[in-house]
Amino acid sequence: MKKCMFALVLLAFTADFFVQSSARVFAGPAEEVQAAMQLLKSKAATMGAPIVNGEEAVAGKNVPALHFGATKMNNNFVLVDEVQKQAGGTATIFVRSGDEFVRVATNVKKDDGSRAIGTILDPKGKAIAAIAKGESYFGEADILGKPYVTGYEPIRDATGNVIGVYYVGYLKN
Repeated sequence: MKKCMFALVLLAFTADFFVQSSARVFAGPAEEVQAAMQLLKSKAATMGAPIVNGEEAVAGKNVPALHFGATKMNNNFVLVDEVQKQAGGTATIFVRSGDEFVRVATNVKKDDGSRAIGTILDPKGKAIAAIAKGESYFGEADILGKPYVTGYEPIRDATGNVIGVYYVGYLKN
């Protein structure tokens, strides 16, 4: 009887271990993107409300200066690098400049290894189509010629206007 009970307990423990392990191991890219997006948005929110105040050059382009509270995001990589350190993948803050969304803080790299600041959100992509309607986009996207699993969400000011975009993504294998 003791051997039977021990076997049942061992079987239950083993089954529980495999169920928990497989849930962690096989968590898909969509879950990672959602978690990274929540991390990016929550860290930004701790700095303060998003506002545009003035202009600043980013990679030689004059664009609106996006702030979270008193913290200017243009050419400031602390937030996106913290998210990358904690969640992996890549993170970007875009600011709206006319009809374009310009990367003002990013750890997405260009082919030469430099940060892709000053580049724009693909004007023909699915993400900008969703953002233009004030909606989020989660799915695959081509970023500077490479395939990513991504998330994009609008950054809104106090009046509800879309002034920028949050982005997180993971390079597809």
